Amino acid sequence: TDRKKLHTAPVGQVFRLRPFHVLVATGGGYAGYKKYEDYKLEQLEKRGIEAPVKLASEWEVALYKSVPTRLLSRAWGRLNQVELPTWLRKPVYSLYIWTFGVNMKEAAVEDLHHYRNLSEFFRRKLKPQARPVCCLHSVISPSDGKILNFGQVKNCEVEQVKGVTYSLESFLGPRISTEELHFSQAPPGNSFQQQLVTKEGNELYHCVIYLAPGDYHCFHSPTDWRVSHRRHFPGSLMSVNPGVARWIKELFCHNERVVLTGDWKHGFFSLTAVGATNVGSIRIYFDRDLHTNSPRYSKGSYNDFSFVSNNNKEGIPMRKGEHLGEFNLGSTIVLIFEAPKDFKFHLKAGQKIRFGEALGSL
Repeated sequence: TDRKKLHTAPVGQVFRLRPFHVLVATGGGYAGYKKYEDYKLEQLEKRGIEAPVKLASEWEVALYKSVPTRLLSRAWGRLNQVELPTWLRKPVYSLYIWTFGVNMKEAAVEDLHHYRNLSEFFRRKLKPQARPVCCLHSVISPSDGKILNFGQVKNCEVEQVKGVTYSLESFLGPRISTEELHFSQAPPGNSFQQQLVTKEGNELYHCVIYLAPGDYHCFHSPTDWRVSHRRHFPGSLMSVNPGVARWIKELFCHNERVVLTGDWKHGFFSLTAVGATNVGSIRIYFDRDLHTNSPRYSKGSYNDFSFVSNNNKEGIPMRKGEHLGEFNLGSTIVLIFEAPKDFKFHLKAGQKIRFGEALGSL
């Protein structure tokens, strides 16, 4: 009778999971998985061994697409906007810096306490001298990242990684009005690829750049060109890291993306920002009407917007190196453009590249 009574709470209350805990656990698990996958790929590359291509079956792709990645990405976006207590900022950001190898010495503001939330940290600006823009070459890298693939487009197919392709027409969507793009009308019998090539003797080229979570998240204009049209494809938000890109054929065609098309001095030019898991937000600075990962848009559709109007018949002029847009985490940039046959890339597959460095020239 002299023993003290032990009061216990219901089991449901003790093990109650809250959304914040679930998101933190999910994010931590993803970060660990991503680090492990990247480590395996790096080890194979160091040995000079190409990672074997093992494509996912239809049911595996369908199962992956059934995961509510769009909803989770919106939740992640809201979590990123939550202001962190000052005392918590350095530990949280330091963990992220260690996990993804972020170089904070390049940041315009190195003090971690300056960034009120994760979103501000992801979108950190760089010191002006950190990324000099190459003036000697006609096309520069629009972002930091890793070169997954590059070269000529052949048979209306583009390689997302070596050995894994996707359809050029599925990726860009139906042909845009020639009046908007200032192009001459191509013969109706030509293939989709041939319709994009406007000048005799030119070829169509592509370059795929993967932005890791630790990279600088803004992207810039890769050359001097005019943006005439924007096409937004609402879609899935599957991971686009190189391991998944080797696994899922036409991954970039499944995912949400924003296609900017226009022309440069050699003809057709396009830049596509591809979304990914936790990267539903794609922002184009001059396009206020663009809203990505929005519930009002359904998968399998697309919506167009023309920058050519009666008041502005030239579209949006962009200078090489000029700020163009940003992601909220890591993702992928795909360049598809027309150029003469003597255009040469100054790249190696798998190499790291930084914004402002040369991609290629004539």
